[in-house]
Amino acid sequence: MDNNLVESVISTSKYVFDRKLVSGLAGNISARFHDENGEDIIAITPTLVPLSSVTKKNIVIVTINGEILSKGTPSSELNLHLEIYKKNENVNGIVHTHSPYATGFAFSNKKIKRLEGFGDIKNEYLTEIKYFKPGSIELANKCSEKLIKEDVLILKNHGVVAIGSNPQKAAFLAEFVEEIAKTQFITYLLEK
Repeated sequence: MDNNLVESVISTSKYVFDRKLVSGLAGNISARFHDENGEDIIAITPTLVPLSSVTKKNIVIVTINGEILSKGTPSSELNLHLEIYKKNENVNGIVHTHSPYATGFAFSNKKIKRLEGFGDIKNEYLTEIKYFKPGSIELANKCSEKLIKEDVLILKNHGVVAIGSNPQKAAFLAEFVEEIAKTQFITYLLEK
């Protein structure tokens, strides 16, 4: 097991919680690494544990096919993480947040503009996907399909999923999305 990647899930969990991108028991984070046989192994945050309380003892280790290799129960969004990893070999970190401003947009009819500062602007707005039940295979499949060409998704009536080459980069992207959502929210208020 790659202890550095497990530690990166722990530190990213605390970062995301401290930045108020999640609250309570919301959100989940994972990292992918390879075992001694070159097989994909995923370290994911546990279910029903606040991201502020994630430790080495409660991180859950699973195979790319979902076989649990450690104690504990993985996040209810395990399938979401696994499907993204299966479809995109360049992704080694995933962060799912319920940050207030971006999630507010997800519950509204307004879209978040993609601003300069984090990657190329290919589309005017961040890509959204329609609502699917949290933890469902439908949500996992739709997100993993869209994240082949995107780096972040707005999940209607739900939250945000960001990907990166490691968990920290995915968290930075999720934080950037929250900041641009906040800026655009303020702009909408000032323009009224």
